Amino acid sequence: MAGRVTIDQFKSQLGRPSLTSKYYVEIPLPTSTTGGSDGAFRNFSKAQGFDITTDVQRNINLYCTEASLPGSSIATLEQTSDRTGVTERHAHRRVFDDRIDLTFYVDGDNYTVIKYFEAWIDFISGSGTTQDFVTANRNEKLNENYFYRMNYPDEYTCSGFKVTKFESDSFRNINPTGGSLVYNFVKAFPISINSMPISYEASQLLKCTVSMTYVRYVIERTKAQTPSAEKTPQPKVPAPKDGSSAAQNFFNDNRRSLLNDKNGSTFNFDPNKFGGGKTVNPNVNSNIA
Repeated sequence: MAGRVTIDQFKSQLGRPSLTSKYYVEIPLPTSTTGGSDGAFRNFSKAQGFDITTDVQRNINLYCTEASLPGSSIATLEQTSDRTGVTERHAHRRVFDDRIDLTFYVDGDNYTVIKYFEAWIDFISGSGTTQDFVTANRNEKLNENYFYRMNYPDEYTCSGFKVTKFESDSFRNINPTGGSLVYNFVKAFPISINSMPISYEASQLLKCTVSMTYVRYVIERTKAQTPSAEKTPQPKVPAPKDGSSAAQNFFNDNRRSLLNDKNGSTFNFDPNKFGGGKTVNPNVNSNIA
């Protein structure tokens, strides 16, 4: 039977709880696995009037105000025909969550998040494009005979989509004590943009929630480091005012015994080492001649 655990023991084992507010999201552009470039999506988006620059990609990552760490489960197969009345379950595959939801703030200058993911979903669905996936004009999109021609998965999925969970001191240069988890998602792409209610009631910040699906995720783990023991600085012993090097050396040689012997019961001062006199025990009431 396990012994009782005190609160202090629990705190020492837990260390410190992880905080939900320490994370970072990286969402790269979809990259063609055949051409090895994101130029197709960039050209597609630019043709729609939305130019994806480096600043746009950085802001997309920064605008993410809420994310989730994904989960997975083990799919099992039941075995009931062994004639013993016992049901056995055997693992046959790992099942990953089908999506991860990301919530973003929407900027009022350019509606960057909405335009970015709308362009990505348009790129996936073809959206009445020509063969090189340059979007047709707006009037064609409004045509009743408008059609979709889905793009190839190798063209619209991205590699390098990451969610990093870290702590405040995970990446400091000196003695980083916090660990981190980096979730790498394989062949990810957006599958939905949730509706965003707007109202004449009290104004609130507009947020956009996007669901990303993926094949699987792989975790990169970094272990928290134990901070190195800092050496306690030793106080500098000032040189004797009379310039006596003998007194200085005597103090350095006997410093520890002086500090540990608080009552002076074991330490005898020998003035002969400093030019005369007789040995005196501090516990004996006598005068130095």
